[in-house]
Amino acid sequence: MRSQSRAYFFALAAILCWSTVASAFKLTLGEIGVGELLLVSTWTSLAVLVLIAAAQKKLTAIRAWPSTEWRHSALLGILNPFLYYLVLFRAYDLLPAQEAQPLNYTWPIILVLLSALILRQRLRWYSAIAMTASFAGVIVISTRGDLASLKFTSVEGVVLAVGSSLLWALYWIFNMRSGAEQILKLMANFIFGGIYVGIAYLFLPGKEPLTIIGTLGAMYVGVFEMGLTFVFWLQALKLSSSTDRVSNLVYLSPFLSLIVIHFVVGEAIFLSTVTGLVLIVSGIIMQKGGEYWIDGETV
Repeated sequence: MRSQSRAYFFALAAILCWSTVASAFKLTLGEIGVGELLLVSTWTSLAVLVLIAAAQKKLTAIRAWPSTEWRHSALLGILNPFLYYLVLFRAYDLLPAQEAQPLNYTWPIILVLLSALILRQRLRWYSAIAMTASFAGVIVISTRGDLASLKFTSVEGVVLAVGSSLLWALYWIFNMRSGAEQILKLMANFIFGGIYVGIAYLFLPGKEPLTIIGTLGAMYVGVFEMGLTFVFWLQALKLSSSTDRVSNLVYLSPFLSLIVIHFVVGEAIFLSTVTGLVLIVSGIIMQKGGEYWIDGETV
């Protein structure tokens, strides 16, 4: 199989996995609580990442890390997996999967805004239009199209779903400051994140018993949302002759996810959800198009 064909194979494998996780979140939260899902999925993912790093013979490299890299990972572990997935799972607990999923997908646009505020990057005119389009999509989804009343399905759920995007964008901004191997960085984050999750779970009130189905669902999330899929995506980017040839495929994921949500979770998909998602994705594409055609070498 040619290198580019293998790149497409790994990219589509990652996208198909990501398309199932919103349904897995919702179904698993019907069996166990947010705390239980966070605990089992985080430690499952850590086990997967350690096994992958060992299989790739990269574990020994982590011994040479300076103390600054470990401190950096300890701080990043607070953002991801601890806070990010705690907030995201709670959002899914409060909202229909079809609403939480696209609201969480706003992170590329929030990343642009945070890059301007934190990294002092210039905010271009097309970025403002892109953000307006994407956040219009957020309002459409959150109100189920009833824009006049601005009555939200769950104010807390909407704030948490969009807030998870904020946490994810912050994580990637601070993650860029480390030049360590990607798989090792993620593994180290999950080592510390797993510790934080474990400590927090000890003090969690109203713990729920783990069921077999709930535990299996949480393990599925740990493997296919947090662990293995990330490696698939990195491999796709590594094998592709151009990052754009595979990165643009990621826009399939939220739409495929709605199909899975409908048939697996059983949610009737609202027209407002599809409309809002189109606006959100259009904003992201507009932002990336502006970076290429206006800021890039083609100008």
